[in-house]
Amino acid sequence: MILNLNQVTQFYDVQVFLTYNSHCTACINPSIYKEFNLLKKKMSLKLRTHCVFCNQQRIVYFQPPKEKGMITARNIQKNYGKLQVLKGVDLAIKKGEIVSIVGASGAGKTTLLQILGTLDHQSNPKESELKIKEVEVTALKDKDLALFRNKHIGFIFQFHQLLPEFTALENVCIPAYIKKTASQEAETRAKELLDFLGLKGRYHHKPSELSGGEQQRVAVARALINNPSVILADEPSGNLDSESADILHNLFFQLRKEFGQTFIIVTHNEELADMADRKLTMVDGQIVDH
Repeated sequence: MILNLNQVTQFYDVQVFLTYNSHCTACINPSIYKEFNLLKKKMSLKLRTHCVFCNQQRIVYFQPPKEKGMITARNIQKNYGKLQVLKGVDLAIKKGEIVSIVGASGAGKTTLLQILGTLDHQSNPKESELKIKEVEVTALKDKDLALFRNKHIGFIFQFHQLLPEFTALENVCIPAYIKKTASQEAETRAKELLDFLGLKGRYHHKPSELSGGEQQRVAVARALINNPSVILADEPSGNLDSESADILHNLFFQLRKEFGQTFIIVTHNEELADMADRKLTMVDGQIVDH
């Protein structure tokens, strides 16, 4: 496949190609390489190029940047007294991936989601690993963990958990205020999100004045206000009618396309589960189907 420089830099790190602006070893003229012949060699790329002035050929090998994982969990266990709810869960989720988790009630789905969201701790921190954005979160102190959670993780629950005394706009702004974002900046961002979610005329409505679907979309906006890397959703459409549920399901994919977030969704809704990039099945505290 022959690509010009502009096409190549759309797919690979631009810095890799900056070396080709240096002088050619065979002549004193600046190198201007018009095209690259990309050939795969194992996990790296072979770049063959010619100086347009002297036709000197150069071949360079480089390893493309590795795709970083968003979440890595290893040997996650959770006990409540003698009851073992999670039995050594291993999980790896890539940046921008939408993953659904399904299974019968009591399989451990919500418990796993709470641990991934740092709302709860695994019972074996010394024998396990939980990394989010390459940060080992179990090593963080409580205050640092709360700051990390507020900045990098958004939550959507089955019941929207909106505060009834506050308007839609105020509810959306709360995580930003906790982050100490300036009021004007927080409100501007909240309005942008509410507009994106089709709630432009609902800024000053309280939850009781909104439909179930509108309430859940306000909750989605609240989850997005700090531009988190990961959105964790626990039965997000479980309390919605089928039409509102369909709107919400499609919204997750629009949000991924627009903002690039990673989604982990616990659901009993098979339609939503099958829409995901991957569907994981939990049975008796373990993931049995990747």
